Amino acid sequence: MNLIQFTTRDGARAVALVENGQALTLNNTQSVYELAQAAIAAGRTLREQADDRGFGAPVDTAEIAAEGRLLPPIDHPDPAHLYVTGTGLTHLGSASTRDSMHKSADADAEAKLTDSMKMFRMGLEGGKPKPGEKGVQPEWFYKGNGHAVVAPGQAIPSPSFAEDAGEEPEIAGIYIVGPDGQPRRLGFAIANEFSDHVTERVNYLFLAHSKLRACSYGPELLVGDLPADISGTSRITRNGETVWEKPFLSGEDNMSHTIANLEYHHFKYDLFRTPGDIHVHMFGTATLSFADNVRTKEGDVFEISAPAFGLPLHNPIEIQPEHELKIAPLY
Repeated sequence: MNLIQFTTRDGARAVALVENGQALTLNNTQSVYELAQAAIAAGRTLREQADDRGFGAPVDTAEIAAEGRLLPPIDHPDPAHLYVTGTGLTHLGSASTRDSMHKSADADAEAKLTDSMKMFRMGLEGGKPKPGEKGVQPEWFYKGNGHAVVAPGQAIPSPSFAEDAGEEPEIAGIYIVGPDGQPRRLGFAIANEFSDHVTERVNYLFLAHSKLRACSYGPELLVGDLPADISGTSRITRNGETVWEKPFLSGEDNMSHTIANLEYHHFKYDLFRTPGDIHVHMFGTATLSFADNVRTKEGDVFEISAPAFGLPLHNPIEIQPEHELKIAPLY
């Protein structure tokens, strides 16, 4: 099943369960966050909690999207308690890249490898540990909190100082931390891990700066295991015309790390096990329009889709006006 959050035409929040081509509103439910908290308290799964509440009228999810009433598939009443993080160098990419990596095994070649390639190879060799073993930790980055999250269909703001405004089609794991400090996985969503690739290319140490951007995920939350082989489409349109389109692959069959390994190396930190917090953790990608020398413009629209995740994720680009920054002493 999938879950979707939206606003009704009178402005109220609502949640619907999407299954077998039909979407039904959940009775007495205004947020997935509250539904998850109730499920934990009752010792139930999300599905059991939804079934216990019962269902109301059907809704047309395409109509909700067209009217701009979609919400992220999960949010937090206090946006500061929603973490957006991610991992990179987790996907296999092209066969030629993998082949060249396997051939670079001698000491001279090792010395010439970039840090990125070294970490990529570490993932190939140790990102899928056997049961009972700990795998190698991935590259990790922080994107922001709930204030950086843009609802599906709404414009993703790119700061005036940005050098680039590029999409990254990814899968995000969605988690809530229970009162016992243990994370619960609610499911997965498609995501646009929006980044500044030109800044990153200047120097890899600028990666942290390049990731501090807005993002979007959803519209639907896939409640269940992540398919092992995901094939989706990433597209950019400009004035209604497609200027770039490419398939992307995800799921563990196309990754150098298991989801469990990525989860462990995120939640091993006490900071990320604070009861009540939401975590949206993005798993990386091997497909970027930037790699094909595409430079986006204001008004361009990103579209990311994959069949298991229901509605596609749409977001136009909006360039923010320059912010006059004044640091004033308070003494």
